[in-house]
Amino acid sequence: MANVLIIDDDKLVCDSIANVIKDMGHNTSYAMTLREGLEKARSEDFEVVFLDVRMPDGSGLDILRDIQKTHAMPEVIIITGYGDPDGAELAIENGAWDYIEKPLSVREIKLPFTRALQYYSEKKRASSSVNLKREGIVGESAQISSSMDIVAQAATSDANVLIMGETGTGKELFAWAVHQNSPRANNNFVVVDCAALPDTLVESVLFGHQKGAFTGADRAQEGLVRQADKGTLFLDEVGELPLAVQKSFLRVLQERKFRPVGGKQEVRSDFRLVAATNRDLDKLVKEGKFREDLLHRLRTLVIHLPPLREIPEDLEELIAYYIRRLCKKYKTDIKGISPGFWDVCRSYDWPGNTRELIQALERAVIAARDESTLFPKHLPHHIRVKLARASVGHSKGKKISLRNEAETSKNLPQLQEVRDAAVADSEKQYLRDLLEITGRDIKQACKISGLSRSRLYTLLKKHQISPSR
Repeated sequence: MANVLIIDDDKLVCDSIANVIKDMGHNTSYAMTLREGLEKARSEDFEVVFLDVRMPDGSGLDILRDIQKTHAMPEVIIITGYGDPDGAELAIENGAWDYIEKPLSVREIKLPFTRALQYYSEKKRASSSVNLKREGIVGESAQISSSMDIVAQAATSDANVLIMGETGTGKELFAWAVHQNSPRANNNFVVVDCAALPDTLVESVLFGHQKGAFTGADRAQEGLVRQADKGTLFLDEVGELPLAVQKSFLRVLQERKFRPVGGKQEVRSDFRLVAATNRDLDKLVKEGKFREDLLHRLRTLVIHLPPLREIPEDLEELIAYYIRRLCKKYKTDIKGISPGFWDVCRSYDWPGNTRELIQALERAVIAARDESTLFPKHLPHHIRVKLARASVGHSKGKKISLRNEAETSKNLPQLQEVRDAAVADSEKQYLRDLLEITGRDIKQACKISGLSRSRLYTLLKKHQISPSR
């Protein structure tokens, strides 16, 4: 017997759905506002939620993620009297089980409900029976839990996995988790940074070469694909893989064999592929920069990693976990955390995600030295500066300006444009601070930022920042 919540402002709709669900032997409860519905979802455990889109106090799509984050992590079926393709796409992208239009027939209620409940039950059984290794993966938010569910699925198969997420969200950690939880865990985990592959030697690095295959090839060299035999091949930043190489790699994926540069015979490699990207591969396909057939091959299983700003409930656990690790690394006593330190960490939007958080905490632990408590002054300069500027109305001024422009032109920019601009500004300021802190020592800058040398130079060029004075 399941508990089902119905959130709809039309009592007739609530009663209709409730009658069908009760006849199937389940319990129902309903709410006629989003606020009441969210309160019920947080205070009681529901397996399935029926959620209307147009409600008196807002759009149901706005609380979809919040409902999924509740303790029971229910499956959500969106219902609406106003069919909208964009709304349907948004609902599915945000994890809704289904998106159905009113008026609802008995069959249209029963079918998605039955399937959602079956999936929920099997998901719960599977999650309780699988004890996953999750080295370095911290957090119990709905998004992280959902990502770990895909890791569990990957552990029972050899299917290709595509990990998508912004820079710094922990894509390599999840790739490692896929490897560690698979039957291949005792074999090689080979990392390929596609952004750092030299243009003239891509195929040699991936597939290896024979002695004399090109100038400078004074001995035979085994490629990374061959090194991943019986193990896992991780293609990081796969969106940067040169188009000319994508066709060759597609065949390798299909046949699991290839010919080294200058070689006469093909070589086999039984590898499991995990790829990661922070780019929109569908957009790259439309632009002719990424092969559509390769994309289809890559995303048998897809893990979407949330940016840190979308999982604030995991922030405190992340901070506590990494401070313990950093104190152990630098052989100091575990440091206390002042309320002000917590406030700054919660207020900052962390455009560099977990990677930036780790570097900021490392800087704080080093700066505190023998002090027993971490204070805001121990955090990196650029974080405190950004929050200080916002605190004196700088950000408010921007908002007012944007609102006034909207009132006169009725033409706001798209949200993605605003996000991209904000991330670009933060990224540029981070790079400037990074060079200032390291005295433009590129090796040290790479170590602190977690970027490869080629990636760092690419970002500096993008933002027109000189690596030297």
